[in-house]
Amino acid sequence: MNFDDNPQEAAFRAEARAWIQANAPHELREELELAGFGQPPLRTGDVIAASRAWQKKKFDAGWACLHWPKEYGGRGATPIERVIMQQEEGVYAKLSGTFIIGQGMIAPTLMAYAQEQHKKRYLPPLASGEEIWCQLFSEPVAGSDLAGLRTRAERDGDEWVINGQKIWTSGAQHSQYGMILTRTDPNVVKHDGLTMFFLDMTAPGVEVRPIKQVNGQSHFNEVYFTDVRIPDHQRLGEVGKGWRVSLTTLMNERLSIGSGMPTGFPELLDFCCEFDTGDGLAIDNPAVRSKLATWAVRTSGLKYTAYRSISALSKGQEPGPENSIGKLVAGSTLQEISMFAMDLQGQAGALVDPEQASAMARFQAMLLRSPATRIEGGTDEILRNIIAERVLGLPADMRADRGMPFNKIPTRVS
Repeated sequence: MNFDDNPQEAAFRAEARAWIQANAPHELREELELAGFGQPPLRTGDVIAASRAWQKKKFDAGWACLHWPKEYGGRGATPIERVIMQQEEGVYAKLSGTFIIGQGMIAPTLMAYAQEQHKKRYLPPLASGEEIWCQLFSEPVAGSDLAGLRTRAERDGDEWVINGQKIWTSGAQHSQYGMILTRTDPNVVKHDGLTMFFLDMTAPGVEVRPIKQVNGQSHFNEVYFTDVRIPDHQRLGEVGKGWRVSLTTLMNERLSIGSGMPTGFPELLDFCCEFDTGDGLAIDNPAVRSKLATWAVRTSGLKYTAYRSISALSKGQEPGPENSIGKLVAGSTLQEISMFAMDLQGQAGALVDPEQASAMARFQAMLLRSPATRIEGGTDEILRNIIAERVLGLPADMRADRGMPFNKIPTRVS
């Protein structure tokens, strides 16, 4: 890719910059600059309301979901224009985190598999932020093996009845709709008996229970389904072909997460330029500079790898398994950087009160949040297997249940 703007791109950048300058919620800038890495974006006020207000303003002006078709709420922009807008939005993009699952993962799946009437009904309010979606995939027993899920969907005339449990569902407590992967046939191999649906999160029988995290937040949830009825027209794809549908979601998930996941490097660089270790500024220490150089190169590599994926999309290609690289590297880098910053602080690194800790406890919050980044969207181990098998072409991992019907797989769960 050529990363220099051509005349048309330069004009688009100037237009985007002018609009951001005129319309962004500048009163939130300072808080947003200090926020992130698992902390609430705002210490005061309702973050969901602020996020929705900013998303709606972008949507009304034609700056939301730029790359989507116009009939679904976008403007049919090119992938590079999407990148330019992300660059110009800068710190205000943190307000879009509420919508990353719906817009980055679920929307591409709806576009590929939903009925046209549903695309026109659900995609525009998803783009505008008026409706929030969640992804109902992970389960307590299945762990990292998504195809091992046990939530059942049984057909009853023109409806499906769903019973089961999902866990680690991000943002379920704020969502109006969810996309759910279920098992519809336990008598075939586990990847072949799955079917995908979308549902109303306020439907009778749906119960959302927030999970209290170590950092005090409740971003994740348990979701229980008891005789939840879904009409067949809310099925995405063919019956028993849910795994194929889920791959569309998963590939876009790793593209969305991997390309937008923070590493903490800009914050660490600023911190090292200001933090006095007692022997001078941290930035003047050769060992610190060596570490910073390593992370600078890694962060730059992540950025341009993401751009390469977006360039591939511009040629009509689907997101591929190589997007697992960005998520794998960014997650571990975030954890390394947060630990290094706390080590620089010495015993003061144990402080977690923003009023007492250096850098308002930003790196402490990063460390508390970073383990989740290495689990959500695929664990490090799963991503390494994907990269090994589907990117590098190495032999597949051994599976004892290969070719075995799901209901014949030995389990300790009755």
